[in-house]
Amino acid sequence: MIARRSLIVPAIAVMAAAGLGYGAAHWLQGGPAISPAPEPEGEAHPAHGDAGLVPLKPADAAAAGVSIVTPGRGGGGDILLPGRVTLAANALAALGAPVSGAVERIHVTAGAAVAAGSPIVTLRSADAASGRASLDAASADAKAAQAAASRDRRLFEAGVVSRQDWEASQAAAEKAQADQRAAQAQIRAMGGPGADGVTVLRSPINGVVTRLDTQVGGFLAQGALVAEIADPSHAEYVFDAPAAAAGSIRLGQVIQVQTPDGQQAPATISAVAPGASGANTAIVRATPSGRTAPVGSVVSARVTTGADAGGTIIVPSEAVQTVEGRPVVFVVEPGGFRARPVTPGRTAAGSTEILRGLTGAERVAGKGAFLLKAELGKSEAGHED
Repeated sequence: MIARRSLIVPAIAVMAAAGLGYGAAHWLQGGPAISPAPEPEGEAHPAHGDAGLVPLKPADAAAAGVSIVTPGRGGGGDILLPGRVTLAANALAALGAPVSGAVERIHVTAGAAVAAGSPIVTLRSADAASGRASLDAASADAKAAQAAASRDRRLFEAGVVSRQDWEASQAAAEKAQADQRAAQAQIRAMGGPGADGVTVLRSPINGVVTRLDTQVGGFLAQGALVAEIADPSHAEYVFDAPAAAAGSIRLGQVIQVQTPDGQQAPATISAVAPGASGANTAIVRATPSGRTAPVGSVVSARVTTGADAGGTIIVPSEAVQTVEGRPVVFVVEPGGFRARPVTPGRTAAGSTEILRGLTGAERVAGKGAFLLKAELGKSEAGHED
């Protein structure tokens, strides 16, 4: 039995070299860092049967305090940027009165959630009623002019009227149609009032009513602010950066944002606006890749400057754990979190370089990764029993 076991161990190393490369096989020959002991035949542990795998769903991991991050790229300078969560440019809508009129009804209150097209305020407007009457008149004129042009064409074909008369009536019909289109556009701009001048002002976006500047019985002038609607699901990060560093911050760079609850949230730099002449700060905007803190929250992020896309892979230092004396990073897989051996490099400012073991495209456990290490330890202890 001893001789047979001595043949099995090299065979495992050869198989590992074929599937994972020579480096991984060499690591395995030094002793399996995270694999459980071989299962006795006839016994099964379905929950932890896969070596080095913690079968925990990302949502459950997040609930337990484990954050999931995407590795960044290093190789340049590192600066800490203070920032805040704000609404994106297209996440705030100001609803104005398209026509002057009296407020007949208010359909919502401040703080109410609304969908695009939801009624906000109903107006009754004399100007809107006049505009609707103009549209009706223009439509009638267009209909009559088109009928006259059709009649003159038949008479021209019968030789009763001249070509000149037919062409004049055709031109009059086209002008009447143009007047009708103009009246229709005016009515659309007024909010589509009915013949009685009643206009319903509707929300242009999904969101929450953050401001309501009117009351029933009040009179609104054309263009007056009626309400503001904000969509909190469309937020962005805005950071203040030293003006001298603005030119070395790359668009598209993935950064890790530190939120007020201590979690890390990935974001992508979308804009860098150099400071105005004489200013010593620049504005850096970043688009969240997932959840964000509430609008108005104070956040921070470390940004690598002067690094190209081929820089060293970096992860939060908490992502690197030691299992049986070897450094690993827990990588998200369909079945849970896999402890993957890595070769770490320098550590600075809360980040650690990964020289080997990651491609940079993975998602890994960041803050709270030690909880996965503890769970893996429980699994392996259970297997040894």
